[in-house]
Amino acid sequence: MAEALRYKDKVTIVTGGSKGIGKGCVEVFVQHGSKVVFCSRGETEGRELETKMNAQGPGSALFVKCDMTKEDDIKNLISTTVEKYGQIDCVINNAGQHPPVLKIDEISGDDFRKLLDVNLVSYFLVAKYALPHLRKTKGCLIQDSSLVAEIGQPGACTYVATKGGVTSLTKALAIDEAEHGVRVNTFAPGNVWTPMWEEGAKLTPDYNQCVKAGEDSQLLGRMGTIEECGKACLFLAADATFCTGINILMSGGAELCYGIKNPKAKASGSFL
Repeated sequence: MAEALRYKDKVTIVTGGSKGIGKGCVEVFVQHGSKVVFCSRGETEGRELETKMNAQGPGSALFVKCDMTKEDDIKNLISTTVEKYGQIDCVINNAGQHPPVLKIDEISGDDFRKLLDVNLVSYFLVAKYALPHLRKTKGCLIQDSSLVAEIGQPGACTYVATKGGVTSLTKALAIDEAEHGVRVNTFAPGNVWTPMWEEGAKLTPDYNQCVKAGEDSQLLGRMGTIEECGKACLFLAADATFCTGINILMSGGAELCYGIKNPKAKASGSFL
């Protein structure tokens, strides 16, 4: 028996959708019948995924090139979706960057401002322009935070700060949008195998050791997948109809139990 389509004919926007967790969301939502509009700066990857998903169905995919640091591009993403489909039911704010591992002494104010634009201000702008349409459908906004917003991360103070901002923005918007019937929730990935994770591991002295440490950081003994993140977002969109302002940890249990925390005794850890 074929799997039921859990988001058939609903219109979903995914930012940063051409690779990594965003790609997982695009794939899962199209597989469940959604009309997905997704964006990224990389047009080649975006067009390839668009073609692939439209060939597979049963939903559809539309790629829109978008630089998340440009407000006009974000406005265009929203207006293109509404012009094409007439409504928006779900927005997944996912686009983001993880800078190289550095201590605060090595990070400039401009470095932090640029990361804020990508990881937090863009989320605010997408929400600002999408919410008038989500209110009409009593839809939902889903935001990609990170486990490290809850537990911290070495050499990543600016990244952790931006992701903490995403989690807090979610809670504040959940309060404001409740009167309109719009649910706002967050999912917080830990070690999920993505191109960004792989690129970060390649910057370390020992790639294989870094990957192994990343796998061993979870109680489940492995990293998560982009498909699992997509399924978590589908749950928040289609099933979690009495949930707003929550944060789902996609962590494999990484935040649980004791570990070697003393930096003077600690062995080299994972990238994320």
